[in-house]
Amino acid sequence: MKKSYKIEVDCANCANKMELAAKKTEGVKDATVNFMALKMNVEFEEGADVKAVMQNVLKACKKVESDCEIFF
Repeated sequence: MKKSYKIEVDCANCANKMELAAKKTEGVKDATVNFMALKMNVEFEEGADVKAVMQNVLKACKKVESDCEIFF
């Protein structure tokens, strides 16, 4: 399953850090962040709890960029 989320991030480097953090999160098969469009596309692993995984993605992203935001 793939989903797209609106994000708020200040710079392209921070967006790249968010992408890497999201990719490392359990339950995420793949993730891409488009800084210009302020969007995060996430592909989830089979049977993953999307809401729980996205909460973990947000926590991981906040560790690398404390003022970022993902809108579910």
